[in-house]
Amino acid sequence: MSKNTLVALVVVVVVALGIGYWLNNRSAQETAQPRVTGVLKVGSDVTYPPFEFVDEKTNEFKGFDIDLINAIGEVMGKKIEIVNTAWDGIIPGLLNGNYDALISAMTITEERAQAVDFSDPYFATGQVIVLRADNTSIRTPKDLEGKVVAVQIGTTGDFEASKVKGVKKIARFNTTPEALQEVLNGAADAAVVDELVAREFIKKNPGAVKLAEVGVFTVEYYGIAVRKGDDELRKEINRALATVKASGKYDEIYNKWFGTETTAAKSE
Repeated sequence: MSKNTLVALVVVVVVALGIGYWLNNRSAQETAQPRVTGVLKVGSDVTYPPFEFVDEKTNEFKGFDIDLINAIGEVMGKKIEIVNTAWDGIIPGLLNGNYDALISAMTITEERAQAVDFSDPYFATGQVIVLRADNTSIRTPKDLEGKVVAVQIGTTGDFEASKVKGVKKIARFNTTPEALQEVLNGAADAAVVDELVAREFIKKNPGAVKLAEVGVFTVEYYGIAVRKGDDELRKEINRALATVKASGKYDEIYNKWFGTETTAAKSE
């Protein structure tokens, strides 16, 4: 083999390696395209009015969380793309990269914080007990002993109901509306759910269901979740959330969906 031929072969190999490196980098950049092009994919279980739900007339996603994340996205200069996903797969979907963040009326808990990182709290709420209107036997969580209690699986309502000793049965459902319907149908004695979701259900079923006398019996805070170690996005969301609050936009969104009906305090 001549010297010139050897040099030519070396050049070809170098060029080929360079093209391969460029293609690999291009592929990686395309994979991360949503973040680069200003699109933020956000997972949400859109079955949880008034926080997130599908408008039956327009088929659009609506609710407090939807308005809030869109306001946050506007401050961040990003278009928000909501990805509707079932609650039991919402955190695995985030970890799998199906979306960049999630907002779904998710309470910040130590257990969840082991899997994801949370933004600053954006809402304060608590659990309540929903009963049929004629039920006078349940006033506090202790009175759930010997009763059938409906919950959405994997929620803080599920966790609280599980703490009560002597519950006859915990009926777990994929969505909170299903759990509440179980009470309305008489198949469950009570449901343990977030306060404002309960109030929305009571509003739609006047005279049929009510809150137990104890009222709100826990204090919880919702957060926006991102993948572990995604500090840049978490900090960006926190800065945008602070701006939304300082500008008065948060209060505007809050009053639109809740007014003064709730006993739970807003997250300041």
